[in-house]
Amino acid sequence: QVHLEESGGASVHPGGSLTLSCVSPGTYISSGYTLGWFRQAPGKEREGIAVIERDGSTHYLDSVKGRFTISKDNVKNILYLQMNNLKVDDSAVYYCAGEGPSRSRVEFVIDLKVYEFNFWGQGTQVIVSS
Repeated sequence: QVHLEESGGASVHPGGSLTLSCVSPGTYISSGYTLGWFRQAPGKEREGIAVIERDGSTHYLDSVKGRFTISKDNVKNILYLQMNNLKVDDSAVYYCAGEGPSRSRVEFVIDLKVYEFNFWGQGTQVIVSS
């Protein structure tokens, strides 16, 4: 079982920036698994927004391309989501997620590719409002 914990959510004005972080005990984040972020707004479906694959390639939901950047620090074992030029529609609970041996799963299509994640955290809330 992998434990993931997100932090960094806050309330910001439109156009603002936030950096979300995701940590996990041990070396899971630096171990080469595909990792990602998804979000869920009240009354809406979960939405995959960014993925970083084992080879370091990154993929994004069209609506966040050019504004969000997923990255990880393999020394600190932290996954990040840098979010710039935030919009009201970005308001949601944000979850970091990773693949691995578990019966739990969520599945997203990002850049026409299906990604399956088996572990995710409790989420961190982002509110964008004026």
